[in-house]
Amino acid sequence: MTDEMVAIRRPFTPDDLAPLLGAAGIRATVLVQTRSSVAETETFLATAATHPFIAGVVGWVDLTDPGIAEAIARLRSLPGGRRLVGIRHQVHDEPDPAWLRRADVRRGIAAVGAAGLAYELLVRTRELPAAVDTAQALPQVRFILDHLAKPPIAAGGDALAVWAHAIRRLGALQNVAAKLSGLVTEADWSAWTVDDLAGPVRVALEAFGPERLLFGSDWPVCLVAASYARVLDALREALPPLSPTELDEVFGGTAQRVYGLPPADPTAWERLTPAG
Repeated sequence: MTDEMVAIRRPFTPDDLAPLLGAAGIRATVLVQTRSSVAETETFLATAATHPFIAGVVGWVDLTDPGIAEAIARLRSLPGGRRLVGIRHQVHDEPDPAWLRRADVRRGIAAVGAAGLAYELLVRTRELPAAVDTAQALPQVRFILDHLAKPPIAAGGDALAVWAHAIRRLGALQNVAAKLSGLVTEADWSAWTVDDLAGPVRVALEAFGPERLLFGSDWPVCLVAASYARVLDALREALPPLSPTELDEVFGGTAQRVYGLPPADPTAWERLTPAG
């Protein structure tokens, strides 16, 4: 956590988030893992149990654990366990770009799908070929691509073209959805514009369609480059003209389907104290 990360170098709690959701008119959110830690997942589930606006939790388990099915069942038995909707691992931090092709990893992802959970792909361009192969090999699993695989917006040029080609291959697979999130932090943090985001957003829309795209704030990480409200507004500006039905998909409907979320409670964020 260097000086450039000062905006997020502190603890963040539901009390910080609730007013932002209320101001944005967002009724529910999904809390997503940050560490390869079962203990963190347990904490997130407990937090969700006491905050109704946290409709789901994406946690972490060891995908290579032969007892992964039992590990998931145990998490579901905890307070808030019914809100476990997905599993994620920082694949882009693995030394091997083909890590997702490992037999033990794929057995773990298959177990995630068998448990009725989504698997979130946290990858960059380097790992996208293995992600495509894995989603093809496991058509019964619901996959969600995080942060659009972190398009190299700041680099642009050939790097962005290579990313776009791989995204189109992934978008051709109907068991994969993609999260429009984390884009401002892939651009120039202090000088990004909506135009910088518009190109990758168009590629994603063409590849997945609105029925397989979902908004993600990447809050609080986004704060190094933009506020929650600015991230939301920028995405609305970056999207090409969409019908009201298509916008409803991107800003709620897709997430409800791929995560298996219940209908949003319109008063949930208001019932958080003391921030509500």
